[in-house]
Amino acid sequence: MELRHLAAFLAVAEELHFGRAAKRLQMAQPPLSQQIRRLEKELGVQLFERNTRSVRLTSAGESFLQPVRTVLDDLDTAVRAARAAGRGAYGRVRIGFAGASSHETLPLLTRAVRAAHPGIELVMTGQTYANVALARVADGSLDLGFVRLPVTAPGVSCRVIDEEELVCALPVDHPLAARPEIPLDALAGEPFVAFPANTGSTVRDAMTAACEAAGFNPRVVQEAPDSYTILALVAAGVGVTLTVTSVQHIQQSGLVYRPLAGPPIRRQAALAWRTDNPSAALHALLAVAERALPTPDGPVTRPGPRRGRRAG
Repeated sequence: MELRHLAAFLAVAEELHFGRAAKRLQMAQPPLSQQIRRLEKELGVQLFERNTRSVRLTSAGESFLQPVRTVLDDLDTAVRAARAAGRGAYGRVRIGFAGASSHETLPLLTRAVRAAHPGIELVMTGQTYANVALARVADGSLDLGFVRLPVTAPGVSCRVIDEEELVCALPVDHPLAARPEIPLDALAGEPFVAFPANTGSTVRDAMTAACEAAGFNPRVVQEAPDSYTILALVAAGVGVTLTVTSVQHIQQSGLVYRPLAGPPIRRQAALAWRTDNPSAALHALLAVAERALPTPDGPVTRPGPRRGRRAG
């Protein structure tokens, strides 16, 4: 059974006129009649009752009509999907990110992708710490991850999209809050609020490394799973924390940010993906990301934090 025979049947069934159906199919009427006869012979049933004045479907033809429509519609969908996929405009991309630190970059990317390729479905997984995102990209359970350098996983490519600095967040009434910048060693003995240990948070790792370089281990008294909760606990007076400049959009009563004294401690944020990932949708997204999230030419500057403003 040939697809052209099914298309011929559908045209005649919808037009109920061989002349109009032939015109619709851009063919002569005799070959169309031959295709219908061949189809009826192959099926072993008569599909149409026809005479010099009218054409109508038999009961067999009526039963055959909807399945033929479904087959041809599915074929058309498959053809369009294949062509779209070849252009990178169709498919699914699984993305892992950590909410607060992707506050600026993620919306820029998703809006640009949806505008350029509405056929790409973005499957978002939040609260995916950078090291976890990297591991999941490496094992193939994510297509794209928001990570931080260094990226050492074999077979994983990355591109820097942002540069951040470590800053100190502390309660507004803390004695150190009056200082324009905070020496790290002044935080020795302070209670800290932090991401859970051993969960893949590069911010927790960077905080620990910075404190150790200043000669002490941070005394973590409370852990929380995301920056919003951590900073709420800081504002409540539970402790202080070191965080990154990309979360300074979180402004609430009782919370201030202060730069650290000395040379800036910088962290580079990046997109990571498996080098051998064949997904056309992913590569279309990466091309959009080059425009939406270009690699910074130099250190990123951000507006300074404001004192005591509520989150809006």
